[in-house]
This record gives sequence, structure tokens and C-alpha cells, in this order.
Amino acid sequence: MTRDEYRAQKAAKERMRRTEQKHKQAAKGSMDIPFLILTLLLTVIGLIMLFSASFPRAYYDTGDGTFYFKRQAMFAAVGLVTMFVVGKVNYQRWRGASRILVGLALFLLILVIIPHNPLAITANNATRWLGIEGVLSFQPSEIAKLAVIVYFSDTISKKREKMLTWRQGILPYAALLGVISVLMMLEPHLSGTVLILCTGAVLMIVGGIQAWLVAVGVGGVGAVGFLFVKLAEKGIIKYGSARIAMWHDPWLDYSGDGYQLAVGLGRSRQKFLYLPEQYNDFIFSVVCEELGLIGACVIMLIFALLILRGFWIALHARDRFGALLVVGIMTHLALQTFLNIAVVSGFVPTTGISLPFFSYGGTALCLQLVEMGIVLSVSRQIPAPKAG
Repeated sequence: MTRDEYRAQKAAKERMRRTEQKHKQAAKGSMDIPFLILTLLLTVIGLIMLFSASFPRAYYDTGDGTFYFKRQAMFAAVGLVTMFVVGKVNYQRWRGASRILVGLALFLLILVIIPHNPLAITANNATRWLGIEGVLSFQPSEIAKLAVIVYFSDTISKKREKMLTWRQGILPYAALLGVISVLMMLEPHLSGTVLILCTGAVLMIVGGIQAWLVAVGVGGVGAVGFLFVKLAEKGIIKYGSARIAMWHDPWLDYSGDGYQLAVGLGRSRQKFLYLPEQYNDFIFSVVCEELGLIGACVIMLIFALLILRGFWIALHARDRFGALLVVGIMTHLALQTFLNIAVVSGFVPTTGISLPFFSYGGTALCLQLVEMGIVLSVSRQIPAPKAG
């Protein structure tokens, strides 16, 4: 090794040491307080509304009106502790977990669709869960969402101008999204597939793919969605056809497939074994009924503030990886919130999609709080403003 090469290598090591030192110093910063308060507020309000919405069903099913609330509160406590722990850990460590998460997600998605799998749980004509029914279950799609966000953020942050090429900016991500989509549609899980596809697409757009590809992608998704609705209306596609019909006129089958949309405000019997999924997918119906228009608008405002604050953190993130992580997480949260409220209000056809922080589901709530912890970790490394 020549003297110049030795000096260059020494200088590179010194730069790496300084960079690591800066990251360690930055990791000691404080979490973003507004984002933390909004997260805690939604978690607490969500638990209160879940208790109210689930009490009749829990009492009818188990004899204990607090059954679902107690389970959700336990997962919320675990999730909040995990959120604070994740928030204290340098988010750069997620880089090393990106490929592991993708491999785990693909394995679980394949496992859930294996015929006669004793760990697979079927409900409402869909096999989306793994676990032991009545004890503990989770959706592999929740792992897949986080895996896509972390993997895309890690790899895209390293490519920059390479994202403009078809080979490195489009093909690998489109292939991964395609495989995950096929596996999820075999469950079937349309709403989860849409969430993952849209989140991945947004990360690719933010990552810097060519503008004309964005237009083609949006147009293609719109065309596929329009074609799906038309084919479902004509009965050519069986999956979702009843939901499309009830979306147009829920009174066609008021006591059957149209029950979820044929409800209105002021009908106090909704949660009293009248509205199925009243503490899960359709919990916002109970929120609107019990808190009224103002209460529902306040909750939507809190969601909006949380999402906007998340994107503010992304804009001020220390590096490209942190910014992409937060964009992916907040895009996923925003889409899921919008779709759930849109379904409940009859704006879009009924899909099996939960409302973040509110719907019953312990593992889903834990993962949502883990994602909030990642955002808080990124917020701790936002550079301090320069003194004037």
C-alpha cells in the first residue's frame, strides 16, 4: 500500500468515525412532542371508543362486557412501551433488518395460504390470519406493510440517480410488489393489497422515478380499478360483486350484505348486536353516533394533525433514509384512515379495512405503535436550528 493510499484510507475511517459520532449525539435528542401527544391522544380515545362499541358484543359472547377492552388495553400498554423503546433506538439500525423483514413477510404470506394449515384462520370467507383462534392471531399482511416500507426506504435511499433507470428504479420494486400482491389476493385481501401497492408507489415517486412513469402508473391503477368495478357489477368477477351492488343500493339486501351501509346517525341500536364488526371495521359508525358530528370531526382533525406532523418530520429528517421511512409510514396511515372512513360513510364500496388506533386487533395496534416509534426515532435526529 502506498503512502497516499494509506492516507486516503485513514481519512475515510476518520470520516466514518465522525459520522457515527454525530449519529450517536443526534440520537440523544428529544422526541417530537406534538407527534407524541397526538399519538397518545388517539390511542386513549381509541381505547375509550372500543370499550363503548364492544361492550354489548363482549357481554353477549363471553358474559364479560370488558373482555375485548381488556385485551386491547393490554396490547396498547405493550405497544406504548415498545414505541418508546423503538423511539430511543437509532433508526439506522432498521437498514440491517430490511431484507430479513421481506423474507419473513413472504414466508408468512405463503404459510397463510397453504391448504389445511392448522395455523391459518378463516373468517368472512377469507384466510388472512395466522395463530390460534380465540387465543392469539395476526395478519401477515401487517408484517408485509412494514417490510415494504423499510426495504424500499433502505434501498431507494442508496440509489438516488439510479432511480431514473428502469432496471434499478422500477423493475425490482415492481416485481416485489407484484409477488406480495398475488399472495395477498389469494387470501383474498383486496384492501391490504391496495394499501401496500399505494405505499410502495409513493416511496418510488418520492425516491425519484421518472415523471412519465408516475402518470402511467396512476392511469393504469385507475383503469384497473374501473374495470374491476364494472366486471364485479356484471357478476363476471365474484369477489366483491355483492359489496359493489350494496354500495349502489344497500336496501337491496337490508338484512344481509347491505347491513353495513344501511345505518344512520342517531340509531342507538347499532352496537347492540345490530351492526356486525361494530368494534372493528365499522367502529367509526359508533363514533359518529355517540360523539355526533363535532366529535367525529375532532377525531378526524387529530388524525389529520398527526399525519401532517409526520410529513413535517419527514421534510426535516437528517437523511434520505429517515425521510423515506417517515413518508412510507405516514402514507400508509393516511390511506388506511381515509379508506376506513370512506367505507363507513358510503363513499367507496365496503372493504375489510380497520381504523388505526380504534379498531379491535392487538397485534395490529402494536405494529402501528412500533411504526410511530420509528417516526419518533427519526424526529430525535432532526438537526437543531442554527442560531441567528
